[in-house]
Amino acid sequence: MGCCFSKRRKSEKESRAEGEEEQPKLYSWDQREKVDPKDYMFSGLKDETVGRLPGKVAGQQFVIQDCENCNIYIFDYSATITIDDCTNCILFLGPVKGSVFFRNCRDCKCTLACQQFRVRDCRKLEVFVCCATQPIIESSTNIKFGCFQWYYPELAAQFKDAGLSIFNNMWSHVHDFTPVSGELNWSLLPENAVVQDYVPIPATEEFKAVRISTEANRSIIPISRGQRQKNSDESCLVVLFADDYITANARKLIDETKEVSMKAEDAQRVFREKASDFFLLLNK
Repeated sequence: MGCCFSKRRKSEKESRAEGEEEQPKLYSWDQREKVDPKDYMFSGLKDETVGRLPGKVAGQQFVIQDCENCNIYIFDYSATITIDDCTNCILFLGPVKGSVFFRNCRDCKCTLACQQFRVRDCRKLEVFVCCATQPIIESSTNIKFGCFQWYYPELAAQFKDAGLSIFNNMWSHVHDFTPVSGELNWSLLPENAVVQDYVPIPATEEFKAVRISTEANRSIIPISRGQRQKNSDESCLVVLFADDYITANARKLIDETKEVSMKAEDAQRVFREKASDFFLLLNK
């Protein structure tokens, strides 16, 4: 007893055999653009200024290794970035969806944003960082941290593509896996540290099209004091936004609060100066 389905399948196979050959199946991974790892790597460079413009990394992994006296700027978001065996380098790393990992580096200055920041077997790094989790150091000494300060027009969209929030920054909550009794392997940069003194804006023709600002009041990340000693006994302020403009309203609130605070500080300074002058007049 035969099966009508088997006859139908057989006739379909015979018709294909008489016509064109059956084409192999195409899968989504077969249609992806082939990636050359060398396009996402800086290796063995010395005394050079190099980088990638917005849109030229687009979420790929990036590797920086064996570089000396180099200025390196990645103006795009990445999946992960590893920096190995680099000496006396200046780096800007755009938002990184995963981890930034420094290994066996020394005398480097960097501004970066990432989900996870790790340092191992390094010494004398000065880092302005935005990190969604606690920065981690291991077997490292003289690591200094500051709050991320940087701006260019594409940066906000890159933060979003990397899945990072501009309001979630644990930059000063550092965890040392290998503490030494009586010593501190890390510290905070001075509160008045100017990021451009550490990581200057590139002057090469290639990067002039990137409209960069390192002014603190334009930084994509709100500048915070971290775990530095507070000036008052106030603990915190919690504000909830329920509309579609959360980021814009939060930034507006922060800017207005800073403006009021600065005006209050100016008023206090003027009062102290006037009071001092009045005291001098009384003593004449």
